[in-house]
Amino acid sequence: MQTDVPVAHQFEDADQQRESATFGMWLFLATEILFFGGMFLGYTIYRIHFPQAFRDASNHTLVVFGGTNTAVLLLSSFIMAQAVHAAESRLRLRAAGLLALTALLGCVFLVIKGFEYAHEIHEGLLPGRHFEFPGPHAQFAQMFFYLYFLMTGVHALHVTIGVGLLGIFSLRVLLTSRVGKLSTAVDLLGLYWHFVDVVWVFLFPLIYLVGRSS
Repeated sequence: MQTDVPVAHQFEDADQQRESATFGMWLFLATEILFFGGMFLGYTIYRIHFPQAFRDASNHTLVVFGGTNTAVLLLSSFIMAQAVHAAESRLRLRAAGLLALTALLGCVFLVIKGFEYAHEIHEGLLPGRHFEFPGPHAQFAQMFFYLYFLMTGVHALHVTIGVGLLGIFSLRVLLTSRVGKLSTAVDLLGLYWHFVDVVWVFLFPLIYLVGRSS
């Protein structure tokens, strides 16, 4: 039982409060799964109907950038898990440092993604009036890039939110004398960050490897 955590009046003890908060976060993540699931479903339908166009379009993505970002997020997920453990162990400085490092890796991900977007826009792959794509499947390749920018853009937004929260909680943990009262919040933030990482693990093969697997 957690003894140094403030308990709201509607809960019997800190353990019940933590369980309720965790359940609430899982409900939130379930709605996010449905949100991303709709985009994944749309991608799957178009890929089934226009396989060659999607393969050709995928070959124009920067797989080195995508692979590097995958490694960055997987490393950040490991560090986030260590931050949660440090917060639960009341290791204030360690927890704050690990949270800040996770936020830094999130920024690295966003910077790499920004350079990737800039390159693709320069190559004329941004859907719209100026979209340019060689070959006979330009129309359906454009749909691939609509989905690409939509899914990776929404994911980048989630990363940005996560980076902001990580920075805030790093400061809160650093400045508090009672790390225990923030351990549940850090744990829930960890769940959110792991969710963001898992979404990217699914996005990476769908976007970058579909045209390179055959």
